[in-house]
Amino acid sequence: MATTPITLATVLEKYEPVIGLEVHVQLLTATKAFCGCSTQFGAPPNTNVCPVCLGMPGALPVLNRKAVEFAVLAATALNCQVRERSIFARKNYFYPDLPKGYQISQFDKPLAEHGYIDIKTAAGPKKIGITRLHMEDDAGKSLHDGLPDSADKSSVDLNRSGTPLIEIVSEPDIRSADEAYEYLTNLKEIILYTGVSDCNMEEGSLRCDANVSIRPKGQEQFGTKAEVKNVNSFRFIKQALDYEILRQFEVLESGGQVKQETRLYNSNEGRTYSMRSKEQAHDYRYFPEPDLLPLVVDTKWRDEIVSTLPELPEARRKRMIAEYGITDGDAHTLTLTRTMADQFESAAKQAKNPKRVANLVQGELIGRLKAKGLEIEQSPISMNGVAMSADLVEAGTISGKMLKDLYDLAFERGEDFPAIYEKEKPQQISDTGALEKIIDEVIAANPKQLEQYRAGKKTVIGFFVGQVMKASKGAANPALVNELLTKKLEG
Repeated sequence: MATTPITLATVLEKYEPVIGLEVHVQLLTATKAFCGCSTQFGAPPNTNVCPVCLGMPGALPVLNRKAVEFAVLAATALNCQVRERSIFARKNYFYPDLPKGYQISQFDKPLAEHGYIDIKTAAGPKKIGITRLHMEDDAGKSLHDGLPDSADKSSVDLNRSGTPLIEIVSEPDIRSADEAYEYLTNLKEIILYTGVSDCNMEEGSLRCDANVSIRPKGQEQFGTKAEVKNVNSFRFIKQALDYEILRQFEVLESGGQVKQETRLYNSNEGRTYSMRSKEQAHDYRYFPEPDLLPLVVDTKWRDEIVSTLPELPEARRKRMIAEYGITDGDAHTLTLTRTMADQFESAAKQAKNPKRVANLVQGELIGRLKAKGLEIEQSPISMNGVAMSADLVEAGTISGKMLKDLYDLAFERGEDFPAIYEKEKPQQISDTGALEKIIDEVIAANPKQLEQYRAGKKTVIGFFVGQVMKASKGAANPALVNELLTKKLEG
């Protein structure tokens, strides 16, 4: 990179990025794509293997029906057209973690095509096309460290070999790293809702390769692309794409030509490095897999599969906004995961005021979960507990301050809200006589602030409210305090 800093804004004045993404998603089946071996992650190396996934001569693959159902579910959720008849093919190449010497994939007749994902951009909504979604089996994993005898050796773990995958290939419709990030975020969210994968990038359940090029503005022909591989987070993919756009700009502006190549991203350095030239890449010599019949997903089977598809995030947001009167921001937060959405709806249907439940989830629950590093499933306060707390505040039984204190105790002790409330039983003071006594004492103790209020500085009432709440240890009914204070101060 040049020593003089070049910004993306400078690049975008003259060039347009063109980005396409290839996303591999491991399907959450109990067994592998073409054999009965377990797909369990973290098993001792080379223990979840058999002659089929080891590529032993004469071993014959048998297609996993559940993998097909999961692939059809994902394709439908991504608005793809599912083919009635698709063909498995052998993708031939040699690599140490591919014991068969080929990968069982799909080539010219994939399972599904012509889908799309809607994303939000600064310019408004945008559709990103999906060229195809096809099935394949995963390779093993090469390990380059952790060997006791020599750091110069590598080993291979074939537990992952044969795990069912879907590959989702986007159209080159993405025009910025921000759009790529939005596309991947929406894709992951949709896949998680379907339940076909856990999309755990750390465990390799979701992997993404990015193809990126730039072209002069107004030019229809694509520029020469570079492929960026092995990026293990969406944030790093965004950083890698931004770097590549800047790198290619500098190459072209200096009179050079961008090479068609595969590059690796180094997250520590924030830059990509050349891995290999695409001109020297293998010819995969695809041909139909002779050991597998064509995959036929007829209308009856497809309808049975699609009938299990849950309500997807965007549709659910729209319905929740209409049904519970919550904002678009509320709906977005509450549908980030299917579990959170399910639990919120369970609580909202019980509570008197669903909007208050939404506010408590966002304002009180999620913040505490993040601070503790917990997921919604690990929350000590259940959604039933949130609903109960919302109703107590709604009825004026407890104040907002009491609720915060009870939530803190629940997280501290690891107990649900109903149990904490039953033990503590705080009661909000709504007795007019008791509150007037406290108010009189507060006013008498603060003559200067009383003088300021009566001189026209009405905002001082906030000071008095705070003092009354402090004197009552947060137990006073805030609405009643405001009403009584106004009368006293005006009198």
